[in-house]
Amino acid sequence: MPYIRFKAFPDAFVEEITPDIVEEFASIVRVEPEKVKIEVLNVHIITNTPLSVEIMMFQRDKETHDAVAASIDHMLRERGYPGVHIFFIILDPHYYYKEGKPLR
Repeated sequence: MPYIRFKAFPDAFVEEITPDIVEEFASIVRVEPEKVKIEVLNVHIITNTPLSVEIMMFQRDKETHDAVAASIDHMLRERGYPGVHIFFIILDPHYYYKEGKPLR
């Protein structure tokens, strides 16, 4: 945990950028790189839906969230993916369970 989910991106592309994303994200958020989980959500797009990156993590200060979003956006733009929507799903450690027990 945290989880970074790429929606509707090619699997090979996400696999290619994963080392860079993990390194940069872990540095900004100050977590061990092995805790960062990367997933590709293969969706069937019905309407004009933009590519997106959904980040599920515990709350950090606004500057940290801003830095993560800017970093991911920069990496995606450099690789030909401008205009990607990036958003956070904030998890509450009181409602995050491991082995049936809340973290706090």
